[in-house]
Amino acid sequence: MGHFNKYSEKKNRWMLTGEFAKQGYDWWWHSLTAIDEETGKEKPFFFEYFTCSPKRGGKEPVFGQLPENKKKGKKPSYLMVKAGMWGAPDKMQLHRFFGWKDVKITKKAPFFVQADDCYCDEHHMKGSIHIDPADAKAHPEWMCDGGDLEWDLEILPEIAWNVGWGTSPFFLATKAYDMYWHGNGIKCGYRGWIKANGKSYKVEPETCYGYEDKNWGRDFTTPWVWLSSNCLTSNITGKKLENSVFEIGGGRPVVYHIPLPRQLLGCFYYEGEEYEFNFSKFWELSTTKFSFDEDDEEVHWHVKQSTKKGILITELHCKKEDMLLVNYESPDGEKRFGTLWNGGNGYGDLKLYRRKLWFFKKLVDDVHATNIGCEYGEYDY
Repeated sequence: MGHFNKYSEKKNRWMLTGEFAKQGYDWWWHSLTAIDEETGKEKPFFFEYFTCSPKRGGKEPVFGQLPENKKKGKKPSYLMVKAGMWGAPDKMQLHRFFGWKDVKITKKAPFFVQADDCYCDEHHMKGSIHIDPADAKAHPEWMCDGGDLEWDLEILPEIAWNVGWGTSPFFLATKAYDMYWHGNGIKCGYRGWIKANGKSYKVEPETCYGYEDKNWGRDFTTPWVWLSSNCLTSNITGKKLENSVFEIGGGRPVVYHIPLPRQLLGCFYYEGEEYEFNFSKFWELSTTKFSFDEDDEEVHWHVKQSTKKGILITELHCKKEDMLLVNYESPDGEKRFGTLWNGGNGYGDLKLYRRKLWFFKKLVDDVHATNIGCEYGEYDY
C-alpha cells in the first residue's frame, strides 16, 4: 500500500497548458489562524492566487460578469488575488485583478506567480489589496467587498496529501478531469504578519493551524465540499494531537466529460498513521455517504467513509454568521454558485475506527476538531 504523505513540487506547478490555457483555472489556496496583537484573540484568514484562461486575455483583466462582455461572448481571463477573513462581525472577501501583461509566472517546478507586490511560491507569499467599499458596490463584476489587507508570510508545509494516480502524468496530459486537486500542505505552518482594516496580526507555526492546497481544471465540482483541520484533541485522553490532520473534499467528479456518482476524497493522518478514503483506489473498497443541511444559525456536514482498513465518521458544524458566501466565476463566464458557504472556524467531532476483519472494528480515537476550514455549495441550475 502506498503512502499519501508525499510533497510534490511537480504537482504544485502551474497547470494551464493546452485546452486549459484557453479555458481553465488554476489556483493556490492558503488558510490559517492569526493572533490579534492587541487582544490576543484568534482570527482566521485565507489567501488565494487564482489564474484563469491566460490565452483569452489581453493587457487588462477580462471580467466574465460584465454585461457587455456577456453580450459579446467574452470569457474571463486574469490573475485574481483573493484574500479575506472569516468571523463576525468583520468578515470579508477581497479581490484584486491583474491583466496578463502584468503577471510573471512559470510553468516549471517550483512555481512562482507575481504581479506588482503580490507574490507566491512554494515557501513565501505576500501581497496587498485595498478596495473602497463604494468602488466594490459600483463594480459587481469584482464579486467582492471593500476593505484593506496586507500580508507577508513564510510557508512551512508539514503533511501532504498526494491523491495518487488521478494526478498521474497520463491523466494530467489528457486533461481527464474537470477539477483536479493536490495538497502539498494539508497541515502547514506559517510565520509572518497580516494587517487588516487597521489591525495587526501575528502568525506563528505553533498556533496557525494552517492549510494549503491547489485546484485546477476546466470547471468546478457540484456539490463542492471541503473540510479540513489540524487543530485536533482526543476526547478520550484530552491530549492535543500534534502530528495529525484530516481532510475531506470533492463532490461529483467529471472524467472525460462524463459525470460520475457523487464521491468524496478523504484522509486522516493520525499521529503518523495514514488512513485514506479514496474512491479512485477501488482495490481499497472505499465507500462514502455524506449529506449537508442547515438551520437558521448553522450549517452541518455528515460524512461516513470506509475502506478495508478503517472507518471515519465525521459530524461538523459552522456558524453562518462567521462564514462567507464566496464568489467565483467559471472559465466559461458563468457564475453558477449563488450560495457557496465558506468558513474557517468550524468545529465538530470525528470517530476513527480500525477494521478487524470486515465485520468488526476497533475505536482508534474520538477526536474534537476546531479551526476547521469548511465549504459547501451546489450549482443553482
